[in-house]
Amino acid sequence: MKQAMIFAAGLGTRLKPLTDTMPKALVPIGGKPLLEHVLTKLVGEGYDDIVINIHHFADQIEQWVAQHPMQGVRIRLSDERQGLLETGGGIRHAAPFLQDSDRFLIHNVDILSNTRLADLEAHFKGEATLLVSDRPTQRYLIFDENMRLVGWTNVKTGEVRTPYPEVREALDGPYNLLAFAGIHLMSASLLPLMEKWPEKFSIIDFYLSVCREHPIYGYAPDDLRLMDVGKIDTLDQAKQFVESIN
Repeated sequence: MKQAMIFAAGLGTRLKPLTDTMPKALVPIGGKPLLEHVLTKLVGEGYDDIVINIHHFADQIEQWVAQHPMQGVRIRLSDERQGLLETGGGIRHAAPFLQDSDRFLIHNVDILSNTRLADLEAHFKGEATLLVSDRPTQRYLIFDENMRLVGWTNVKTGEVRTPYPEVREALDGPYNLLAFAGIHLMSASLLPLMEKWPEKFSIIDFYLSVCREHPIYGYAPDDLRLMDVGKIDTLDQAKQFVESIN
């Protein structure tokens, strides 16, 4: 059994007006909803126990899942109708579904990529491994020379968050600044550490708070091609992207 969780609860505000009437997960790309693209990728790489969190137009996702059964795959829904719990809170809320194996994959529903999840699994280290890439953005995760997570920075504002004073004092040192790709492998051993957190919290905030005592690593494949389907004007580009990686 291989377990995974798909983040599909978001409001998809950047995809309005489409998301005024449907959840982001069901926005079509090349004739198939984003959720189907991600599910097909996961199932194709052997994931057979999948949790999907739901909030915005949750009933539509429930209906779609019921109408599209996948042979040999168990799909369960983590209901966040009462309120969005953010990424960390969403994982903790789904924890009862995610404790059947020693680790599980987490995949944002709006991320399309050519990455082989088997490669990410092969590079799993510590208690979590995050897929990252060298691409322009304002917010970066900071990794040391061994690709262990040591902090986060917003290069536009100059903000640095890290449990290591030496990183804050010498960000131009031997560090790798890489962008998070919205796909990561987490050990179930981290779930108990979330119990003391508030109901809503970011998974990045959580990783930064534990990375000194619990090793978190990054994996940056050289040939990674990735697209975040975040804006309405990227839908045609997303269709072309899907065609190019399939």
